[in-house]
Amino acid sequence: MVAEYDANNYRQDPFSSQTSAAQRNKGPAIGLEYQWGWLGLQVARQKTHTSVNARLDIPLNLKEFVPKIQEPAYFTGAPDLPSRPTLAQWQNDSDRAQQLATALGKQDFKNIRIAMQRDSLVMELGNGRISNVGRAVGRAVRTALYFAPLETREIKVVYTEQEQPVATYSFYDLATLNDYLLGKVDRSRLLQTVNIKPGRDEEVQPLDSRTLAQTLREGIDVNLLTNPEGDLIQVTSDDTEDNRFHLAPKMGVYFNDPSGALHYDIMAEATYKRRMGKGLYLDSALSANLYNTITEVKQPSNSLLPHVRSDIADYKRVKSPKLNRLLLNQYMNMSPSTYARVSVGLYEEMFRGAGGQILYYPNANKNWAVDLAVDALQQRDVQGWFGKRDYQTVTALASLHYQLPMGITATMRGGRFLAKDDGIRLEIKRRFRSGIEAGFWYTKTNGNDITSPGTPAKPYNDKGLFFSIPLNSLLTLDNRTVGNFSLAPWTRDVGQMVMSPGDLYEMLSDPKRDIDSYDGLGNFAERPDEQNLPQVTPPQPSYHPWPMIRLRLEDSGNRWLELDDKGAALAAAAVATFAAAGLDRPVDRFFSKRQDNRLIRNWGKLGKDLPIAAVALSGTAFALGDNRLSNTGLIALESSVAAVAGSSVLKLAVNRARPGSGGDSTWRTQEPGESRLQSSFTSNHSAVLFASVTPFAKEYDQPWLYGVAALGAAGRAASRDHWLSDVTAGGLLGYAMGNWLWQAQRNDSRYRSSLIATPKQLGMQIEVPLR
Repeated sequence: MVAEYDANNYRQDPFSSQTSAAQRNKGPAIGLEYQWGWLGLQVARQKTHTSVNARLDIPLNLKEFVPKIQEPAYFTGAPDLPSRPTLAQWQNDSDRAQQLATALGKQDFKNIRIAMQRDSLVMELGNGRISNVGRAVGRAVRTALYFAPLETREIKVVYTEQEQPVATYSFYDLATLNDYLLGKVDRSRLLQTVNIKPGRDEEVQPLDSRTLAQTLREGIDVNLLTNPEGDLIQVTSDDTEDNRFHLAPKMGVYFNDPSGALHYDIMAEATYKRRMGKGLYLDSALSANLYNTITEVKQPSNSLLPHVRSDIADYKRVKSPKLNRLLLNQYMNMSPSTYARVSVGLYEEMFRGAGGQILYYPNANKNWAVDLAVDALQQRDVQGWFGKRDYQTVTALASLHYQLPMGITATMRGGRFLAKDDGIRLEIKRRFRSGIEAGFWYTKTNGNDITSPGTPAKPYNDKGLFFSIPLNSLLTLDNRTVGNFSLAPWTRDVGQMVMSPGDLYEMLSDPKRDIDSYDGLGNFAERPDEQNLPQVTPPQPSYHPWPMIRLRLEDSGNRWLELDDKGAALAAAAVATFAAAGLDRPVDRFFSKRQDNRLIRNWGKLGKDLPIAAVALSGTAFALGDNRLSNTGLIALESSVAAVAGSSVLKLAVNRARPGSGGDSTWRTQEPGESRLQSSFTSNHSAVLFASVTPFAKEYDQPWLYGVAALGAAGRAASRDHWLSDVTAGGLLGYAMGNWLWQAQRNDSRYRSSLIATPKQLGMQIEVPLR
């Protein structure tokens, strides 16, 4: 039973007269609710009406909420399985390797390369269907045990994506491996015989590209509803070299046009992918319109920027068949942690071009990656073949991807966007245990989009929500297909990106996540007793930072009490501030006469921007540095916050007017009605700048950083935003905060914590050295 009081004033709702909301009155409401699994039902009585509501709850944080009743079983041999050969028989008979490759191909493995290197059986392969890397590797080695030469002492599996090595799994004890697959030994025993390295193990020579597996599925398959891609109906054909043809109906939507809130189109789309060489792929897509309502969109774009996206309705309106994509992608692996891609062709419906991307994805236990993508682009015409428009541009975007607790990933992109506007784009997303991701993006550029929905006073910034739904969570068999959806309030030109022809981070982030999680083996043996392991069913994501925060607060408080020279330091700061106050007027008069000087103007800009850069660099050090650098960056951020808080208190207390605001006294108060937090004493910029650099100057013995901070802080006086005494007091305050917190928290080992995950325990370890 539920009850509430509805206090909404429905008559003030937008479109209340059209929606009948104006007929509703505020008042009490009562109801009955019943929840059964995913389904909920409610019957309620409000003051003016009765309602019946039904809902469906999707358990995003369950790893699997649809049973995999159609999942093919792992390889178990066959009645006609040949006996294992000797090494000499293997080397003299190429059919031996081909039999293993064919067995792997029937399990959806792609780009299979097999060789014996001394007494090691090396397999290089990827899997086009199985979503977990550990489980795919488990099926590969289980199959290999049936075919490997009798003298084999080790099995190495180089797992690949688009033939680029992601990790090398080495199994040194085949007897233990076989016993684990049969359920005779536990996980801890297996882990003593396994080694996982990022990329390609330097001891493993790249295997040649000759085809070993016989071509499979040579015919055309027609599937209804239960196909791995989740399409209503599809026609497919593929083989073990990752060549693939796929035909299925697709639906697209178009939001927020003055002609109506929602338009859609239904089309038939045929895609064809073909391997042309080592890491070289042809990717194409052809679509034919079946039905659409986008022809109702009549209003042309009002954007003053180049129409890189706002003319999308013109492209969608064309009903004739269109070539949406035709490009070549060359993927390359430059080191175990560095990947690259070069692309040329028709990228998407609106743009063609040539470009590339380079990605640095560090080794295990790192939670960040960086990439740079540069593309020279030409806008295509609306007919969708090889015609063009006059617009050309070069986009260049550098991206930092950082994994936070609770399954959250933050991505910051900066550079030049499609409409030749420069700026940054922030993306925040959360990944649930089911693999479903939800997030939002916000872009800030100098595009200055002032036409509706933007205004000259408030230009429009691109923003929106996006969802990524792996169909593995919704279907009755495992697969790697992902549905991506995004929803923006308006289709505008500011802050837009070209559709990536093959984003490396998106391609590698999921397998890298599998490899870096716990022991990297996942659901390796598919044994019933594995299902309760955190490697297979991770615990609910949680993050409890309070123990570490409490330690830092305690250390900071204790250090403050231990400082014996607080009074002397305060007196020295007061003397320095009063001495600077004596120079307030002559210094301001000097800069007042030189405001047109280019050097002075740039100095003022430096004073405004340098504190922001210092905070950004401190955050980068905290996020990406080693233990020492990360701890120093965190102290710098804490010091900056403390300095701003202290400066704000002084602003509220003193309420000093800024230079150039009129009056004879340098210590006059602000006019009534002006915000005290915007007053002149002290300078927030100066406080933040010194608070940021002091921990680094102390920790790494770099006193020259104080000179940089002093130069930047003086820029606030050069621009006449502050008096000299404001800058002096702010700098002293920032130094005091940075020095205090650095002394209190410099022992970074005190705050280190690590997650312990073994087959028998799961917990958090915090190292606290005894004093």
